[in-house]
Amino acid sequence: MTSLVLTVVGDDRAGLVAAVADIVDAHGGNWENSELAELAGAFAGVIEVSVTPDRVDELRDALSGIDGLTVAVHAGREADAAAAVDRDIELTVLGNDHPGIVREVTAVLRGHDLSIDRMTTHTSETAMFGGRLFEATVVARVPASVDLSAVAADLERLAAEIQVDVIVAE
Repeated sequence: MTSLVLTVVGDDRAGLVAAVADIVDAHGGNWENSELAELAGAFAGVIEVSVTPDRVDELRDALSGIDGLTVAVHAGREADAAAAVDRDIELTVLGNDHPGIVREVTAVLRGHDLSIDRMTTHTSETAMFGGRLFEATVVARVPASVDLSAVAADLERLAAEIQVDVIVAE
C-alpha cells in the first residue's frame, strides 16, 4: 500500500467529508488518520489514506473533481527507523492572546531540533477579564540526542518573557 496525505480546503458545507470518504473507498483506499476543522467558515483538513500503488493516479484525479473543495495529494513517507528511539512530549500553552505566541514557542522547538507532530490552537473570549485567551496543545518529537531538561528550561524562560504558562509533559 502507498500512503498519501491529502490536504483539503473549501467553503464549509454538509457532505464534504462524506464526498472524500466515498472517493477514497471507491478507489480501494483506506482512511487512516485525519485532522479536520471548520475555521472562519472554511473547511480545512489533513487526511492520511492508504491505497494500492496502481490506484494512486485515479484516486488523485477523482479527488480533484469534488465541487468546491481543493484537494492536494502528497506522497507520504514510511516511518523512519530512527524515529523509533525518539520521545514525544506534549506542551500546553495558556495565556492572554497576543501576536507572536506561536512564533516564539515554535522557535524554541526548532532551536532544539524538535519536530511538531500535532498542534492545536484556539482563542476564546474571557468573560471575566475582557480579553482573549490563547490555548495551544503541541505534541513534538524529541530526538534521543536532545537534552529534554534544556528544552524545558528554554520554554520556562520564554513563558516568563511572553507571559504565558507552558506545561511540558512526557
